[in-house]
Amino acid sequence: MEKDNGKKGVWRRGEICQDARIVLGGVAPIPWRAVKAEAFLRGKRIDAGAADRTAEIALEPATPLKDNGYKIDLAKALVRRSLASV
Repeated sequence: MEKDNGKKGVWRRGEICQDARIVLGGVAPIPWRAVKAEAFLRGKRIDAGAADRTAEIALEPATPLKDNGYKIDLAKALVRRSLASV
């Protein structure tokens, strides 16, 4: 069974995001809520471009510790993959 450390809630009307909640686990000592990414996504069409930008915004404030910088790229991929499944 795959463990999913990224949770999202996306409410949409058609292809347009009405509201969103994006929370990442396993990338910080506590769950990381990406409030700025949520705000960016509201009112946007959920497509690959929006998913890419949302992932970038979600991880902008991240500062990796020694030897775990790879988690930033993994978390971005997780955000993109999660939004693609909406």
